[in-house]
Amino acid sequence: MTNFLTRVTFPSAPASTLLVRLGVGGVFLSEGVQKFLFPVALGVGRFTKIGFPIPTVTAPFVGLVEILCGLLLLLGLMTQPAAVPLIIDMLVAVTTTKIPIFVKSGFWTMAHETRTDYSMILGASFLLIVGSGSVSVDSWLNRKALKRDV
Repeated sequence: MTNFLTRVTFPSAPASTLLVRLGVGGVFLSEGVQKFLFPVALGVGRFTKIGFPIPTVTAPFVGLVEILCGLLLLLGLMTQPAAVPLIIDMLVAVTTTKIPIFVKSGFWTMAHETRTDYSMILGASFLLIVGSGSVSVDSWLNRKALKRDV
């Protein structure tokens, strides 16, 4: 258990990684909550309009993933595993909503509409690579596990 915990919570990233976690985690948490607050515009209604299968299931599922993983990023808890579903989430969002914009309106319109998606993919990818940083629950758990092993 300690080996896995050490690998996932290794605090090698700088404390400033907190800023990326707050930005990425905050956006995902907010977007997940809004899927429930505004279901017609951002939840089931939007998923229906885009053409997702079973939108009454997929929209709440995506909302819950965004809320849970966003919270994990904010806390710096299991940051690297939490980044994976968020990257997948954003890749699906770009594929289903931005590619049609590209086909209809061209590159620059798509580039403008994709700016947040692009930033979230890069931010979550950064956290997947470097981890949560030294100001995080991951780091605290790692220090606690290392003390137990001594």
